[in-house]
Amino acid sequence: MSKPLGSFPGGLKLNGHKKRSTQFPIRKTPLAKTLILPLQQHIGAAAVPIVEVGDKVLKGQRIARAEGHVSVCLHAPSSGTIKAIDEQAIPHPSGLRAPCITIETDGEDQWLERQPVKNFRDMSAHEIRQIIRDAGIVGLGGAGFPSFIKLNPGVHHDVETLLLNGAECEPYITCDDMLLRERAEGILDGVEIMQHALRARNVILAIEDNKPEGVSAMELALAARPQLQNTSIMVIPTRYPTGGEKQLIQVVTGKQVPSNGLPIDIGIVSHNMGTAYAVGRAINHGEPLISRIVTVTGTDVTHAGNFETLFGTPISELLAFAETKRQPDEPFILGGPMMGFNLSGDNLPVTKTANCILVGVDDAAPASEPLPCIRCGDCATACPASLLPQQLYWHSRAKDFDQTRDYNLFDCIECGCCDYVCPSKIPLVSYFRFAKTEIMNQEREHQKSDLARERFETRLARLEREKQEKEERQRQRKAALAASKAKKEKQEQAAAEADTTATENKEN
Repeated sequence: MSKPLGSFPGGLKLNGHKKRSTQFPIRKTPLAKTLILPLQQHIGAAAVPIVEVGDKVLKGQRIARAEGHVSVCLHAPSSGTIKAIDEQAIPHPSGLRAPCITIETDGEDQWLERQPVKNFRDMSAHEIRQIIRDAGIVGLGGAGFPSFIKLNPGVHHDVETLLLNGAECEPYITCDDMLLRERAEGILDGVEIMQHALRARNVILAIEDNKPEGVSAMELALAARPQLQNTSIMVIPTRYPTGGEKQLIQVVTGKQVPSNGLPIDIGIVSHNMGTAYAVGRAINHGEPLISRIVTVTGTDVTHAGNFETLFGTPISELLAFAETKRQPDEPFILGGPMMGFNLSGDNLPVTKTANCILVGVDDAAPASEPLPCIRCGDCATACPASLLPQQLYWHSRAKDFDQTRDYNLFDCIECGCCDYVCPSKIPLVSYFRFAKTEIMNQEREHQKSDLARERFETRLARLEREKQEKEERQRQRKAALAASKAKKEKQEQAAAEADTTATENKEN
């Protein structure tokens, strides 16, 4: 008898709009003449270039090394020449520019010699994590957290469950669905490796019930893998935002991740299906993460679908390949309609976190100015994290950041449910993002102040220590001089006495 499913509060039942992009198999995007690769495509420190302008590179060659602990490497998606290392526009709602490496491709798409692992079961968990880090693998569900870190639970944690997230609850996005349908074997390759590295007692592949083809493909692939012990497929109800890590854990296990806690605190590690596929390619085939499947869809897309796209490919070329009716400078959404953000410039690169490009939304509401809050409470009812969005809104708006912390601001997953149901059309999530950013900026400033104070206090202590050491040296020199003088006087006195004695003896 199967274990009954759990649930989470709030959430929404949304129209999926997914059929538009699942009519055709995954297609490969043509190789672009120029690839623009931001050095930071993940949470953590940006990678550091190890190439120079003019260098020739091969496909899969490492071009930037990881910097610090929370960071991963970056690789050339195709062979060519390093054209520039400078700041370029990146896909960010602020229109920011950031350091990038630009490759002018040579059209040969020539691979660096790959070194697949013969048998990953002969390797330690540390060795597997290092390969995954060197391969540049991050969470492909959208967050971009370095995957090797989540594969290191630490000596104080045992992993009861490895949870593979196949919910993909955002409307329109179908890249994971198509991956399940077409590359189930590759996903299970990664699952085996992850289970081995984590020593997870059991594995759950959680898939929403609006993906019957994906479920069938995974069931067939799993049936042919007797070596995958204690592994099951769990079909869960389609509900937004079930794809959120904490919400999925509640549905699948009935357990709740503590506020400000992590899934590992309750013995669970969660990864995306696309991440598992990338891990399998890195270990079994020696391929770093240089591409991903991107959903291109929307009312203004002629040939909607899913496209395997090299990182650095200009979004304009991907949109042209899918044929869109979009006008120049017309905004589009990077990501889904709930958690994605608007961009207007399309000469921006595809990155590791770009899972969907949405051009034109069905039944889009006309833009309007927000109205005053009527305190209806709909936002709290819809919140899947059991927060009070109305209170968070007032405190964020008033810049009372201590109060936002008291109301557990950082438990907000920015799913957009509160925005969606708000009758006043208040951009609640925007206020929450603002508050989070300000708090993090304040913390950074506090850290800088603390560091400056520590440096100042250390300097004062050093100067005081040097002063005391100088005084001690002076005291010792004076003591030595006094001792030397006393000794000399004593010697002179002894000599004088000896002369006197000698004189007296001579006279006698």
